Amino acid sequence: MALLLPVFGFLCGLGLASISAAASLKALLASGLARCFIPIVIIYNMVFYQPGSLSLMLFSFASAVLLFYFFLLILKDRLRALCVSYVNLAWLGFPFALALFGPEVSAPMVALYVGGSIFGNIWAVSAVSPDAQPWASAAKKAALSPPVLALLLAGIFRLLGLQHLQEHHWIDLIYQCAKIGMSFSGMCVLGMWMRRTRVHWQDILRSSRIFALKLLCGAVICSLAYAFAPIANIERYIGVMLLLFCLPPAANIVALETHYQGTGASAQYIASGTIVSCALVGLYGLALHLI
Repeated sequence: MALLLPVFGFLCGLGLASISAAASLKALLASGLARCFIPIVIIYNMVFYQPGSLSLMLFSFASAVLLFYFFLLILKDRLRALCVSYVNLAWLGFPFALALFGPEVSAPMVALYVGGSIFGNIWAVSAVSPDAQPWASAAKKAALSPPVLALLLAGIFRLLGLQHLQEHHWIDLIYQCAKIGMSFSGMCVLGMWMRRTRVHWQDILRSSRIFALKLLCGAVICSLAYAFAPIANIERYIGVMLLLFCLPPAANIVALETHYQGTGASAQYIASGTIVSCALVGLYGLALHLI
């Protein structure tokens, strides 16, 4: 089921992309994913906290910052550097992780998502805007983002003692439904988006070269984290930590670019990066099953 649900969602997206209401449906699914399903998953996992979550948040955030400035130095392009460092943990990260590792990785994926989302909310606007953005404005935007608000709600629920409930079957049911909705809607949006995007062979080659270097950086960062970072149960989480570096650019980068610059150059980076990422994650999953 963990593998079939994302595939079914993707195929549904490919089919639904041709209907007249496709744009509205895509916006509805994306909004439900970002504002409902993912916050519910964050709240549940933070209330019923697992050791290592804070360290994984910091790992995700720090990795994104390192990737951004490393690729900015190489590519000399803030937009392309953002496309490398700000990854699609929402639409693709969760479905891929659940398919490869099963539902037990929900908690570490939540922590990685929160760290990446905080990075994206702070760095994305600054990277695509032609004018310098004040840090106070970026910090306010990050504080009001759904993942951070979900963390605050989780903190309130913990203070109220919700984690000590002996019977919480109805909470578990809501959580399971949110995970299903998250996986299906994320892959459905991807399928609808990919149906309408044209990608050329040179785009694939360019993304492949970038992903090769990015994966090398990920192997180095994960190795250092495994050796020195105080992350509880890191031996169980190292596989999903490396998956972070196999994911494509976040799809909302192109919306920000269009708003601030009036261009859409990142659409090609996102589309080709998504294709390369899907192939890379498939190879990664195959390697995991062979080991």
